Amino acid sequence: MELFLKKADTERWFPSDFIRVTIFIFIVLLCPSFSGSVSAQPNHDGAVISQADLDFLAIMTRDVLEQSRIYPNQVVSDDFGANGTGGTLIRPGGRDAYPSFWIRDYAMALETGMISLEEKEHMFLLTAAAQADQSWITSGGSLIPLGSIPDHIRIDDGLPIYFPGTYSYELQGTKEWGSLPPFGDAFFFIHMAHHLIEYGKEEGVLEEKIEGKSLMDRLLMAFHVSPSRQENQLVYCTVHFRGVDFGFRDAIQMTGDLLYPSVLKFRAAKQLANIFDRTGNEAMSSNYSQIAKTIQEAVPEVFHDASGLLKASTGSSNQPDVWGTALAVYEGVLQGEARDTACRALAEAYENGTLSYRGNIRHVLTDHDFDSDRVWEKSMAPKNQYQNGAYWGTPVSWVVHAIYQVNPGAARKLVSEYITELKENDFRKGAAFGAPYECFNPDGYTQNPVYLTSVASPLAVFLKMMRDEK
Repeated sequence: MELFLKKADTERWFPSDFIRVTIFIFIVLLCPSFSGSVSAQPNHDGAVISQADLDFLAIMTRDVLEQSRIYPNQVVSDDFGANGTGGTLIRPGGRDAYPSFWIRDYAMALETGMISLEEKEHMFLLTAAAQADQSWITSGGSLIPLGSIPDHIRIDDGLPIYFPGTYSYELQGTKEWGSLPPFGDAFFFIHMAHHLIEYGKEEGVLEEKIEGKSLMDRLLMAFHVSPSRQENQLVYCTVHFRGVDFGFRDAIQMTGDLLYPSVLKFRAAKQLANIFDRTGNEAMSSNYSQIAKTIQEAVPEVFHDASGLLKASTGSSNQPDVWGTALAVYEGVLQGEARDTACRALAEAYENGTLSYRGNIRHVLTDHDFDSDRVWEKSMAPKNQYQNGAYWGTPVSWVVHAIYQVNPGAARKLVSEYITELKENDFRKGAAFGAPYECFNPDGYTQNPVYLTSVASPLAVFLKMMRDEK
């Protein structure tokens, strides 16, 4: 999320009393319609997370998600009007979290199973309507290509903001945030559509038209908007045509081939192939399956690093990438020896103390900093703060999943540390507590309390891991 945006000074308080928690546990354990239900998880020895910790995480995620909702006509910031989009929105968190609808934060919470079909459909259609229907150049000199998906959407008037760093439609798109919009959001848009179809909507919804274009056409526009190598489909950029690789490091400048959005593109290609399978279009399904295969073959070679991790990029800020490597393992991009090597590297880094602090994860291992003054080669954030060396909860389950493949004991220990920190600093204890934070460091620095993806992303992965262990 953007480093310099002004936060709204608001807080909606929903006390978690005994009755509400009891009702929630009953629903989660017994309701078969609860997507990703904890009821699917056995409580057996050796699991990656204990049943008690999973229950705690599920309830905390539910409470954070409720804090993150912006209901129709609700005002969450003195700087904006009420939610005028006609439906519920989900912002990145509670208290002072960013008062807009961020596509990626919402999309990363989908697999918790805690968002209603009505809410999913509204936010998907809102995003589709905000897609760029023509290419244009911003007042700051950046380009918004046809098919671009916004970085975030204003809650009062629904205006799309395609670049980080501002809430202003007129002033968006200055070069420090890239001359192109962030690359990941288009692939999260496809993730939103695929999830909507998997959990409630018929495939025919994609034939509906928004501003004269079918939703299916909009998905294809989004998929192909990011610049990609012709020979291997990897997302890439140059110094003069640069975009943020992933919104959770938009303060970091990268060039060359880009790992993280290429992994997201791999997943999106598989999801489009699945959608075309459902609609009986074998040719298109085969086309996107081949794109996924091409990316899968290219990633281990292009992003190889002697550390065993994958590089974040092949140009500037090409440090070995903890988040991207772990996600590549989780999404199945890495296979065979490359996968095993990456898992061992993450497990060894955890054992060596260079990976995590209190169960949260750094973008770059402490012994992979660019130099003594910088974590990433090019960053707008100070060293050891925010995306430039702080520790985050969002990626913990991807890392746990990778470590679990080679050292289950270490993976369980990392989970325990993560849950312990959440319990100690649980925001429901009062205003002096803030977990889940967006990020923090050992010096006492914290950013953004009650942050959704810090619990929603781990919960979604742990639920899947527990199901897979059955």
